[in-house]
Amino acid sequence: MTYSIGQIARMLGTNTSTIRYYEKEGLLHSINRSASGVRRFTDEDLEQLKLVECLKKTGMPLKDIRDFVNMTLQGDDTISQRLALFEKQRKNVEEQILSLQNTLHVIEYKHWYYKTARQLGSTRAVSLIPPEKIPASARIGHDLLKDNCSNACGM
Repeated sequence: MTYSIGQIARMLGTNTSTIRYYEKEGLLHSINRSASGVRRFTDEDLEQLKLVECLKKTGMPLKDIRDFVNMTLQGDDTISQRLALFEKQRKNVEEQILSLQNTLHVIEYKHWYYKTARQLGSTRAVSLIPPEKIPASARIGHDLLKDNCSNACGM
């Protein structure tokens, strides 16, 4: 079974220009074309595109994705390089997750802060609450902000 570029774009939730761009940038293996030159995608092409989209979401640069695609074409001689690429990206994603967790803690604190301010009628009243009286769910965000907002917000 083969798919048109429009069908592939709909399956991925993207647009056809993105698919064309990926092909132009060398992120796809050679795409089959009909006699009239229309791209015809296979299930294997769809899986490759899903992987490209996934890697993009992790923040992997297109250059690294292209390198990965080229390494797969070279075969098993590049297994170690591919593994190193994914180890590096895994570390990057773990760092992103930690940063997002810290950001969520700050948001939880601010949510508690403004909810409490609304109940008490002012932000000043909330700022007079001693840190030990802040609920545990909000205290981490409070401490992160107190220590260093740029670390807390992943900046």
